[in-house]
Amino acid sequence: MEVRLMQTARFTELPQASSLPSIHQLMQEHSLYDRRLETLRAKVYLTEAEKMEEVRLKKMKLHLKDEMERLRRLGAPSPEN
Repeated sequence: MEVRLMQTARFTELPQASSLPSIHQLMQEHSLYDRRLETLRAKVYLTEAEKMEEVRLKKMKLHLKDEMERLRRLGAPSPEN
């Protein structure tokens, strides 16, 4: 999900809009992570691997949320529109 700037000899340009994920795609991925987190939260005991997964999922959700906000600021259409 990382957007990188493409360097050329003269200038830096943004990637084509078509190569960026849509807010809708990011929302779907965010929802998948949230559902998995809810499954983990329902457990009485988490293994060490599940604890690590929980932390990783929370970070990924936060990254997606930040990315969705960035796309909104760039004027990307949101699913509500």
